[in-house]
Amino acid sequence: MTKLYLEEEANNHDVNEHPILSGDKQAVISLSGGMDSSTVLLRLLVEGYQITALSFDYGQKHSIELLRAAELIEHINQQGYKGRIRRQCITLMGLKDMISSNLVKGGDDVPEGHYEEDNMKDTVVPNRNKMFSSIVQSVALSIANTQQCDVKVAMGIHAGDHAIYPDCRQEFRNADYKAFTEGNWDAERVTYYTPYLKGDKYDILVDGLKCCANLGLDFDEVYKRTNTSYKPNKIGQSDYKSASSVERIEAFLKLGRKDPVEYIDGWEVAKAHVEKTLSAYSGGKINNNHYNEMNDNVE
Repeated sequence: MTKLYLEEEANNHDVNEHPILSGDKQAVISLSGGMDSSTVLLRLLVEGYQITALSFDYGQKHSIELLRAAELIEHINQQGYKGRIRRQCITLMGLKDMISSNLVKGGDDVPEGHYEEDNMKDTVVPNRNKMFSSIVQSVALSIANTQQCDVKVAMGIHAGDHAIYPDCRQEFRNADYKAFTEGNWDAERVTYYTPYLKGDKYDILVDGLKCCANLGLDFDEVYKRTNTSYKPNKIGQSDYKSASSVERIEAFLKLGRKDPVEYIDGWEVAKAHVEKTLSAYSGGKINNNHYNEMNDNVE
């Protein structure tokens, strides 16, 4: 799967002609290309939704995620689900030059370490989810009015995000939805769908396994087409030291499976580093009982 990654591919790799999806069970998802929103995409397919997937290019350093989102939908289409998903990548031109965050191009280096450390606040993009939410809400309400049906706005936010990212908390969602309903006619047709709000990345992977089984999809083929790394290299391989990668690898370890994405120094090196990071952070107590079983489950 390793290949030269060109940034322009991320925006130009749309996988269909964006058909108008018929049916009265509609959802709009903010699809970053990460494992969280990708799993929500699977869950929506299981539950029978017609899906409009919106990805956002806001100048993020890890824009490989946009290409992964397109590749995943292309793969799903090839497995017999063509016509269930339409995708659009929305580019917020000039934004990266106007905001301060380590995640955007031109910002400081993305910090490394455990995902609950204070320096992870440097990865906050000011008001990011509010910007995304406004666009997603607009598209969802447009579908609701055109199709005369209710529409779900689906997001992959989870409990692991709450400490660092205030715009992933339910309090923010409630306030944002209140503003949306007060600022638009018929906005009550649009409601939120956040199935993992009280779970973590491990819970998301567990549901991903169930969804793949239900849809007849290969779990590894799905999740190798996702990106969680905030510091991928130029050919799209994931790092294993940034907090987002540590959290992802921890979830796969707990699940007892090898992560199918390509890591810069390989899975075994990535796994060993994360185990060491988790052990150091917790004072020598690793937070699950699955790590010692890995040699039996993963070659």
